[in-house]
Amino acid sequence: MRRNGRRGRRGLGWMLAGVLALIGAVMAPSGTAAAAVPGAVPSYLTLEATYSSVANGWDHVERYLDTTTGFRQEQYPPDGRGDQDGQRLTFFGGVKQPFSGRFLLYSAPGWNTGAHQVPVLLVHGANDNPDRAWANPGESGGYGCGAASCPNTGLMQYLAGRGYRVFAIGFAHKQGDNLMQAQEVGDAVALIRAKLGVPQVDVVGWSKGEMSTRAYVSSVKPAWGRPAAGDVRKLITLGGPNGGYDYPFAHGWAHDFSIWPQCGGAVNAPSPHLHMTCYGTYIAHPEFSFTPTSGYDDYPGQRQMLARWDSVFGVDQTQQDWYTTYYGGQGFYTDGGGIQAAIDAGSLIAPLRQAGVPASVTAYLLAGGTPNVLGIFNEDRGPSDGVVFVASALDTSGFATVGGTALIASANHLELGWDGAASAQVTGWLN
Repeated sequence: MRRNGRRGRRGLGWMLAGVLALIGAVMAPSGTAAAAVPGAVPSYLTLEATYSSVANGWDHVERYLDTTTGFRQEQYPPDGRGDQDGQRLTFFGGVKQPFSGRFLLYSAPGWNTGAHQVPVLLVHGANDNPDRAWANPGESGGYGCGAASCPNTGLMQYLAGRGYRVFAIGFAHKQGDNLMQAQEVGDAVALIRAKLGVPQVDVVGWSKGEMSTRAYVSSVKPAWGRPAAGDVRKLITLGGPNGGYDYPFAHGWAHDFSIWPQCGGAVNAPSPHLHMTCYGTYIAHPEFSFTPTSGYDDYPGQRQMLARWDSVFGVDQTQQDWYTTYYGGQGFYTDGGGIQAAIDAGSLIAPLRQAGVPASVTAYLLAGGTPNVLGIFNEDRGPSDGVVFVASALDTSGFATVGGTALIASANHLELGWDGAASAQVTGWLN
């Protein structure tokens, strides 16, 4: 899994953009209010800033604050690997670790003139942002798009060029709580409806973005949160872990080399281990744990995506300490609590299935079929896109109305946001 130089580590970091707390949450009934009608901007949203000079082809970006009591300051890795960067740092007012009640709303060219009546909201995945995910897959440099050569346009330009009114949300925390982010997905939908005077919006969620979009439409929310407003017409998931994923625990030793700083890692991702031996030294890093440990909880959004697949595809027994990594305990070079402890600490997979997506929302599920993401140890225990099993991405459990599923055999996890066949499939479903 390790590659020479920084490109390999960066490749794995952007892989986690496509992958990777139920604590205090309650599930509202999946039957929500009737389809919403256009309205004003909700009173709990404050427009803090607007930026008209935006890279990567966007028309403008707005920063909003949701003043609802319940949003909190989430924890960030103390070494800065999870901080905001690039132009997003400017949009968040120069704050590297923004408050989780703040979010960005990107508007594409033609956002208010496109011919298609129903606008589209794009929701990015883990350790990602609206620029790299949707507008410039090559922004992060070599292999950041999942291929050796990265394009400089993505699904945003593809849809906008075909007359769609396109928006995207950007989250404060790159690995944040999907329940808080689900509330902000609802905020973005409400803002788009108010701007355009439309009753409903179509939403596309990629990888971890599937979790927050699905949580919103299913009214899986914090105790302080708002249920869905019946304002989403179609939900499209790209490589979404609908059935969960267990990649970090199944391939833990290879996965960890890109995370542990003493081993040369700098990726913003959680580890299945609490201790690991690097160059002969046994070192603790509780700040990288999936589960809240020693006062740290930097990766709640990753924990919420976990589900066990060992009974279906087994565990990668070629990895050092494979048994204790997956099932918990002290190995020769590592120790950790195992995947079940992390699931018990707040996975959302079972609650989302139980709540169900309302029949009024038509769902479409897209999977990639090529496990060849450059720079990582790819998921090879079963058919996958390199990160998420095809069976998970196409798992329709809990979806009341499924409009279609599709497998793009030639695309890996990171290519789903810009691959031509994937973009064409998404457009077909939107139509």
